Amino acid sequence: MCGIAGVISFDRTPDVGVLLGMRNALVHRGPDQQGLYLGEHVGLAHTRLSVVDLAHGQQPMRLRRGEAEYWLVYNGELYNTDELRHELQAAGYRFAGHSDTEVLLAAWAHWQEGCLARLNGIFAFAVWEKHRERLILARDRMGVKPLAFTVQDGALIFASELKAILTVPGVAAKLDSAGVAELALLSPGRTPGRLLLKDMQELKPGQWAIFSRDTGLQTHTYWKLKAAKHTDSADESVEHVRYLVKDAIERQLVSDVPVGTLLSGGLDSSVISSVADIYFTARGQRLKTFSVTYKDQKKHFRAGKFQPNADDEYIARMNRYLSAEHFDVVLDTQELACALRTALEARDLPGMADVDSSLLLFCREIRNEVTVALSGECADELFGGYPWYRDETIRARAGLPWAQSTDYRYGFLRPEWRAQIDPAAVVRAQYEAVRADTDVQDDAPESHKNLQRMVRQNTDLFMQTLLTRKDAMSMASALEVRVPFCDYRLAEYLYNVPWEIKELGGQEKGLLRTAMADFLPHEVLHRKKSPYPKTHNPAYLQVVRDMLREILDDPNAPLFALFDPAALAGLLTEDGRSLPWYGQLMTTPQTIAWFVQVNHWLKKFHVDVRN
Repeated sequence: MCGIAGVISFDRTPDVGVLLGMRNALVHRGPDQQGLYLGEHVGLAHTRLSVVDLAHGQQPMRLRRGEAEYWLVYNGELYNTDELRHELQAAGYRFAGHSDTEVLLAAWAHWQEGCLARLNGIFAFAVWEKHRERLILARDRMGVKPLAFTVQDGALIFASELKAILTVPGVAAKLDSAGVAELALLSPGRTPGRLLLKDMQELKPGQWAIFSRDTGLQTHTYWKLKAAKHTDSADESVEHVRYLVKDAIERQLVSDVPVGTLLSGGLDSSVISSVADIYFTARGQRLKTFSVTYKDQKKHFRAGKFQPNADDEYIARMNRYLSAEHFDVVLDTQELACALRTALEARDLPGMADVDSSLLLFCREIRNEVTVALSGECADELFGGYPWYRDETIRARAGLPWAQSTDYRYGFLRPEWRAQIDPAAVVRAQYEAVRADTDVQDDAPESHKNLQRMVRQNTDLFMQTLLTRKDAMSMASALEVRVPFCDYRLAEYLYNVPWEIKELGGQEKGLLRTAMADFLPHEVLHRKKSPYPKTHNPAYLQVVRDMLREILDDPNAPLFALFDPAALAGLLTEDGRSLPWYGQLMTTPQTIAWFVQVNHWLKKFHVDVRN
């Protein structure tokens, strides 16, 4: 993976110092090579993490075809590079190496926006068409790779991460009332296309855009989930899912650098690890797998509704099943808390507290062994693995199932902000926007339509929070993490599969379990869903309470511009409420840590809070 950035202005030539500043802010994403292109109206910057074709693929990359001249900066990976290269070679294109960067640039030159429908991969890229004096931006269908931008004084500024944009002189971090409402009531989730700060946006998944002198910025949607009648039988669905899952994993194992997998002992990561293990063994190689836990986790773990069992015994069972080399990463309470601020700086926005910082520390350890890792995100969104999928009452009810503590969250705001914000309306607006954009099959039962609406809520909203977390925490360590379950072919197919087939055998993700039954030991195949592990050590709660207490003792803490100190102080008591802050994992310790992150964010990014 890589970091990309650029400035386009038709009034002046971009400043090389500005571009260097943006590039320097992204070096962690690409420590292997750095590149720069400066033209009359455009400056492009790139930092490269070399994964495929290490000798070639340097960027910005130039292509001349007759009078046409193209410059590309690209972050991502194409998994159908060979097929595209063969098509383009037949059309007369020649390639110096085997990098997907060359293929992508030629694909844009040959097919223009039509190339987007042909790409199977994760990507965010920008193409400067010098002969037309216009910039193209594009982002992958599922939103795996980020692309932030702003338009200021007629200039377009874009980057892989918000922090690079904020290095540009004159670009400020401003938080208005709309941003405050989103921060307080939706974070770490957010509205698609918004980045909390005023005038800061992101290209949405499945979008591309043109920026030119005549048109300004115009955005277009090239892909979204479409409803269609599912005609496959249950057996046919099983076979097709088996093919798609196996093909997606195997395509994403291609690399010129070491590859590993994240292994929690859950269904999704175990499927990926098993397929990868077979793939590597057939080639005379040995897979590396990685698991994370916490010091004294076995001692302090308490089973609950969302975490019914610990990972240890299932990881051990998979280790006996696979021929892989396994690495256990054990995190300590103090380092987990200390990494909260580092994780915030990696994400650029308040995130999932220690759920983020633990992943950041985990990725650092993985990077010592491999450069690329595969992870199981997005299976729950597509196969219906979350608890709210299995409750028909929730599926039929308005609202976001992971945002069930709106009144509780609202109560932390200062009175002057509460007077301006209607909390129910903020959450309802996000819910209704996705619902209105959901394509459903008109003659399908209402229960099936509700399922498709739930899928869109999850892929457009909840899944984006997890993908942002995965990209930011991994790329902070120069680790490329691929997510096979985000293959768009799988998303398109599963979108229309009826619930009775998705829930084969009466268990969550029954379709996936049936399709991949031959790849897993029985205990793992039928393990009840358990999410990413968080610490249960009571010492962590005490550490983050101490961090919040230190903030409360500072009368000038920036946190108080938004939140009521008296309400925050309530989190320091032993009888503090334990309502989920977001999703399944963020309860009292993570809620406290989230406020610690917000305070650091306001200070670190010099956020200007104003009504």
